[in-house]
Amino acid sequence: MRRLAALLFCLSGAAAAEPPRRALVVVLDAGHGGAYPHDGAHGRGGLIEKDVALAVAIRTKEAMEEAGVTVVLTREADADLSLARRAQIANEAGADLFLSIHCNSMPKLKDRLTMRGAETYFLSPDPTDREAKALADVENEGAAPVAKGGDAVSGILADLALGQARNDSSRLAEIVQRRMVRDARISGRGVRQAPFAVLAGTRMPSALVEIGFISHPLEGRLLGKERHQTAIARALATAVREYADDVLARRLVSAATRVVLPEIVLVARRPPKGGAAAALPVAPVAAAAAAR
Repeated sequence: MRRLAALLFCLSGAAAAEPPRRALVVVLDAGHGGAYPHDGAHGRGGLIEKDVALAVAIRTKEAMEEAGVTVVLTREADADLSLARRAQIANEAGADLFLSIHCNSMPKLKDRLTMRGAETYFLSPDPTDREAKALADVENEGAAPVAKGGDAVSGILADLALGQARNDSSRLAEIVQRRMVRDARISGRGVRQAPFAVLAGTRMPSALVEIGFISHPLEGRLLGKERHQTAIARALATAVREYADDVLARRLVSAATRVVLPEIVLVARRPPKGGAAAALPVAPVAAAAAAR
């Protein structure tokens, strides 16, 4: 009995102990890169999406590192990386979350004059609407097709090991979108879903944020200014910290409190010959183990 009491005491102490802490690992993906047509959308005055995305990613990295976050950039210069390679970098880094940064654009002149605002996407084989599908088609150009059925997205979503990551991705997108509107003071176009290939390859919570329309006369000009880029970077850094506190930290605490008692097996002794021995009572712990 003394040994059993000591065992239960040690288990209760292990349950109360805090889980070992490590730095949050975030992978930031600056969308596009390289020469045309992989350089992304174009704005006025020679402004190009690949340059804005990289500038914001670098500023976001600096803001996150000030808070003790470990940040990995998929690219640190004007490089043309495949979507699969970007996801591979995140997976190999053991990232806690993945955030891909892009600028939006409209092809028609009348839409270029009016369409503005930020929107944040999470992975889904079912796009929110035709606009979301069209955007995913543009961003997925050159990648393996991502469609419904027996494809990559459906296969990933069917993987139970990734189920929680996909659920958390929608929460991440909500926080990022809210911070973009509130902190960076950008008009919001909401949280949306689409089959983005770059998100399909990741094995952690992930989101793709369109930080504004580079094609809009005013918003496009702002996207090229350091002050606005810094505001966006701070909003993204705050969103990641909020997500880590609200989602990741609570899950770690919850996981740490789950203790599985070791199975305790009682071996019955054969009663001595020539005399009936009284039946020994079954210990509560053994009964619980047997019930399992």
